[in-house]
Amino acid sequence: MSSESQTGNPFGTPSTSGPQPIRPYQRQLNKFIGFLLRVPGLGAIVGRRLLILHVVGRKSGKRYDIPVAYTRDEGVLLIGTAMHPWVKNIRKDVPVQVSMGGPTRTASAEVLRDQESVMRLYEAIARDNHQNAGFNGIGFDGSGNPNKADIYQTWQLGGAVIRLTLV
Repeated sequence: MSSESQTGNPFGTPSTSGPQPIRPYQRQLNKFIGFLLRVPGLGAIVGRRLLILHVVGRKSGKRYDIPVAYTRDEGVLLIGTAMHPWVKNIRKDVPVQVSMGGPTRTASAEVLRDQESVMRLYEAIARDNHQNAGFNGIGFDGSGNPNKADIYQTWQLGGAVIRLTLV
């Protein structure tokens, strides 16, 4: 019997139980991170791994400020995330604003949900930021490579990658 037939995962058995749930204190933590990103000098340091994504609600028109970890890869910024409600506000032809500890910048954004893109790009994200990988339920093998079964599991559970291109 193959690993896939037992787990539904073509890469074998995941080493984690999947992405961590959002903690009850996450809203307060997000406010604190947002504050740190606005502090002169400190914002640039914090902004090396974290940014604030400013998105506008597609129905409400309300602005949402979401602190997220990002990875630079081949000239774009990558954000690995679950399909939280705020992700639905990111539309391909609607620019978003990004704060990375400096002036706010405009970016085009695309949410990638297909298996191939999520698998490939989450691997780049995990290699760059092990803490973010752990938060998203991605462990590493003995050689330090992201576990493909974990990445597949994250995708199965609604993982997506947001690709930002700064303009």
